[in-house]
Amino acid sequence: MNQARSMQNALISVFYKDGLDVLAKALNQLGINIYSTGGTQDYIEQLGIKVNRVEDLTEYPSILGGRVKTLHPKVFGGILARRANEQDQKEMSEFNMPYFDLVVVDLYPFEETLASTNEESKIIEKIDIGGVSLIRAGAKNHNDACIICNKNDYAVLAETLLAQNGTTSIEQRRMYAAKAFATTAAYDTIIQNYFNQTQFAALSTMPAQTLRYGENPHQKGVFYGDINGMFTQLHGKELSYNNLLDLDAATHLIEDFEEPTVAVIKHNNPCGLASRNTIAQAWADALAGDPVSAFGGVIVANRNIDVETATAMDKIFLEVLIAPSYDEAALQILKGKKNRIILAKNGLLPKGKTMRTVLNGHLEQDKNDVILTQENLQLVTENNANQSTIDDLLFADKIVKHAKSNTIVLAKNKQLLGIGCGQTSRVDALKQAIGKAKAFEFDLTDSVMSSDAFFPFPDCVEIAFNEGIKTVIQPGGSIKDDASVQYCDQQKMVMYFTGVRHFKH
Repeated sequence: MNQARSMQNALISVFYKDGLDVLAKALNQLGINIYSTGGTQDYIEQLGIKVNRVEDLTEYPSILGGRVKTLHPKVFGGILARRANEQDQKEMSEFNMPYFDLVVVDLYPFEETLASTNEESKIIEKIDIGGVSLIRAGAKNHNDACIICNKNDYAVLAETLLAQNGTTSIEQRRMYAAKAFATTAAYDTIIQNYFNQTQFAALSTMPAQTLRYGENPHQKGVFYGDINGMFTQLHGKELSYNNLLDLDAATHLIEDFEEPTVAVIKHNNPCGLASRNTIAQAWADALAGDPVSAFGGVIVANRNIDVETATAMDKIFLEVLIAPSYDEAALQILKGKKNRIILAKNGLLPKGKTMRTVLNGHLEQDKNDVILTQENLQLVTENNANQSTIDDLLFADKIVKHAKSNTIVLAKNKQLLGIGCGQTSRVDALKQAIGKAKAFEFDLTDSVMSSDAFFPFPDCVEIAFNEGIKTVIQPGGSIKDDASVQYCDQQKMVMYFTGVRHFKH
């Protein structure tokens, strides 16, 4: 079996075009022919890159309102043809079909549509048919073709192809194939849940995975769902009940951050977090936030893990590491610890509802998908903050949202300095956050404070001021809001209201 495959033809048809320019330019630089259709074709051509129309290949137009575009033997033959099979070679020549060495396809936004409308006709139209078929075909024939179905992999593949002179290894293609099957499995599960109306109603038909035990060794545990739809496990032991809880917390948290970010999760709460220009620096500053709690923690990153970052991470005991992708050399470093769980994150969490059992029933609610912007902030004091401080306020508010109430977060320069969470008193939460920050020798002067709920008394802002904290973000809504605002004005502090409470019990 030929382990390496060079690329001559690529089929690209995607809904999300974020970062596609990087991959398209790399393919063009390597002289790889691009076939495409519709909006993707227009996007690539606007980059000044020549595109072959799929319609010219199939000699058939897009029909039925776009429901049928790529469902054609000349497309699927080019993907599924086995290069070493003489009969396949004969038929490819006979019917004048190109071999597709690369397939870049994603899926219609079914879950996003669910979150935005209740109109069934619109929801049904976002059930992807051709995309799922193309992805599965590319994954099935991974011995000869490479399948990419997630925008997070565009830049990584581009870098790989440029470094490897337009080739991919069988190991790389198998990795992408695994991610592809996980993606289609997760997509089908979301659609299945929609038709079953509720997640609980669908439990009997969902995959059930028996866990080593539950939250404690004397408790039995089962996971209902498709964990492979969210992650591809690249290394390590079997996931446990508590691992899954931490994965859920870590994934919800990291999806709120766009800049290169690393977070450390312990018992479902963030204890270290930083956003930086590089993922290596984000890791260094996230770890600095609480290097003690990081021991045995869950680490989540929103960028590819390179060798520099992997080398630094390998210096401490990490139980679980989550990232969208890993450099091959970085992966080999991280695999040095036998039981370390290494996961590649395949896609976004489904939007919609959350459920939990309570008494003899269950509670259901909308997910807390609010991400505040500067326009959401209401200045309630005489003084205001500069842009850098406002950025820190929004950064801190994202962290508050993902920690157990009562919660106080202290941050500066997009780094978590101290957090107090799960406390019965907001004052206790603040004192815990201050104690954490001081334990690791952080200077709290000019840092910001964020609270998950309002301050019924001015005690917290007074404690914060005495520590050098001069800017506060909180929901507001207390009948005694004025007391905290007046204290801030007296001390020339700054306070913003958000109007959004982030309780998490």
